[in-house]
Amino acid sequence: MVKGLVTEEQGRLNNYAIEPKVVVMEESQFGFTQYAEKLNGRLAMIGFVSLIALEAVTGHGLIGFFQGL
Repeated sequence: MVKGLVTEEQGRLNNYAIEPKVVVMEESQFGFTQYAEKLNGRLAMIGFVSLIALEAVTGHGLIGFFQGL
């Protein structure tokens, strides 16, 4: 048996997927965690860039865009 390869009785190779290790975190993931702060920051950056793109394309800000509808 080669690492990651298994042969059958007839000599054919089976390629099995290598499964990732499962990590169980014991501490609570509620509140101001580092993951939540990174996610909120990234979503805020996406929203800010989207607003700038909206203003560049339409020539109006967010409020002016919704007033024109």
